[in-house]
Amino acid sequence: MYLLSTWNVFDPIYCSLRRLTYIDRANQNIFRVKLLTYRGKEIAMSDGTRIRNKDLLVKIHLYNVQLLRQVLHVTNNVQKGRIIYRCVDRSLPGVCQFIQNHPRGNEIKAIIGITMLNRGCRQLGFDVVPISNPLYRGFKWINQLPIHLISVSNPINRFKKRHLPTYLVMSKNKLEKIYGHPST
Repeated sequence: MYLLSTWNVFDPIYCSLRRLTYIDRANQNIFRVKLLTYRGKEIAMSDGTRIRNKDLLVKIHLYNVQLLRQVLHVTNNVQKGRIIYRCVDRSLPGVCQFIQNHPRGNEIKAIIGITMLNRGCRQLGFDVVPISNPLYRGFKWINQLPIHLISVSNPINRFKKRHLPTYLVMSKNKLEKIYGHPST
């Protein structure tokens, strides 16, 4: 709880430094986003969309403080997974709406995120893509280790399994097809 309280104090500073935009705070959307020009190897997604160097993407960041508040007192990893799954499922329509309303929405090709918590992501519509650069993957592993250890019930056993961070990607077309609502 102390770590969560401290994190809660510094989170707005982190958000400002990273230039993240909140999506619908009133409805507790667990994503914060920012536009990103992709730099990396081409990614081929399951729907045929290809992300290439210099494509415009929306990078999604989990609002970890808000998410941890919801799972902190849950001891069963399966229940935690279900809670996280529902939070992401409820929040993706907000990401879709953000893209549809963004001035550069027509240029945005996909959403992308990096996580070690990738079970169930395919059912949500994401493609799970390994991070090919070992240095970047290691950096992201170290960077995401605290949230991973806090979010699981038995961190020592989970640490032994060495979950690796992966990219989660979904084309804008797929996002709109699954989570989009007709414009009014």
